[in-house]
This record gives sequence, structure tokens and C-alpha cells, in this order.
Amino acid sequence: MTYSIHIAGLDRELPICKVTEDLYIGAFICFGDAELTVACARELLKLVPADSYDYLFTAEAKSIPLIHEMARQSGAKKYFIARKGPKAYMPDPIHVEDQSITTAGVQKLYLGRDDADLIRGKRILLMDDVISTGGSLLAMEALVAQAGGTVAGRVAVLAEGDAQQRDDIKFLAPLPLFNADGSIKE
Repeated sequence: MTYSIHIAGLDRELPICKVTEDLYIGAFICFGDAELTVACARELLKLVPADSYDYLFTAEAKSIPLIHEMARQSGAKKYFIARKGPKAYMPDPIHVEDQSITTAGVQKLYLGRDDADLIRGKRILLMDDVISTGGSLLAMEALVAQAGGTVAGRVAVLAEGDAQQRDDIKFLAPLPLFNADGSIKE
């Protein structure tokens, strides 16, 4: 089963994947799809004025190609990625816990102190590929706050389920949730 979507001027078929017995999602993956990544990055940049933020910020992993392309297209020299685990190259990392619809259990997101120091006092644009429950977004917001930055906005390629009703995010297209038979969940 797939779900047909038109996004950033392109048509794609998203595989419908099981999350729980009664919840299925349309899997939006831009890994390996350069055309989609470039188009989505271009359209995401149009959602917010370039002078409204200082840095782009996302959580690994699926949105990494998007944030890189957004930085490339906008001329940004630096962007930040919250990592799912501490890395040897991260000096004195800060971290928060995250609950995501696509990741089992609680995970932690980490940011090195060097990156946190650059965020202090800056306006940060949060971006993600898909916002669903908002758990990853909350975790990114908490990391920015710990670092002393200010969230200047929130953008995503897709807003899934109830996230479509949020007025604090901008997104390119809505994405419904699905039943086991592939029908749209009401």
C-alpha cells in the first residue's frame, strides 16, 4: 500500500507502514532522493524570512539531507544537528529526552558544548522532515533553551495527523494517519 502525495512540485508514493496495531503512517524518506531533497529545501526556505533566524537546527537522522540542502541554498555557513547519542568529538555535551512516533521508547538528543556556545543568544529555526506528535520538536526546543538560544520558528516538510492543526509550525503539505487497510484514519 502507498499514499500518493504532491509536495514541492513533485509527486511521490509513500509506503504505508505499521507503527502499532491500529496506527499506520505514510513513510516520507528523502534519503537517496536528491530531486525531492532539493525541491523541499527550496520550498521550506520560502516559508520564513531569511532575516528572521541566525541558524538552522534539526535532529538526526532523516532530516539531515534537508538541512544541509537548506544551508547550501541559503548560503548558511553553519547549521546544527542534535545527535541521538554522545560522540567522542562532542565536548561536554548537553542532552534532553525525546519520544518519537517512529522510534521505540525514549531516546536522548545530544548537542556538543561547542555548538551550544554558538547557539547562545541566537535565533534558531527548527526544521524537521515530519512533525507528528511533536516529541522531537519539543526535545529540540529544550536543547535550544539549554544552550541559551531562542526558537525563532518551526518548519517541516509534512505535518502528520493532529500536527496539521498546530499554529506554531509551517509546513509544505499535510499527511494523514492510516488504518491497517490503508484508509485514512478519521
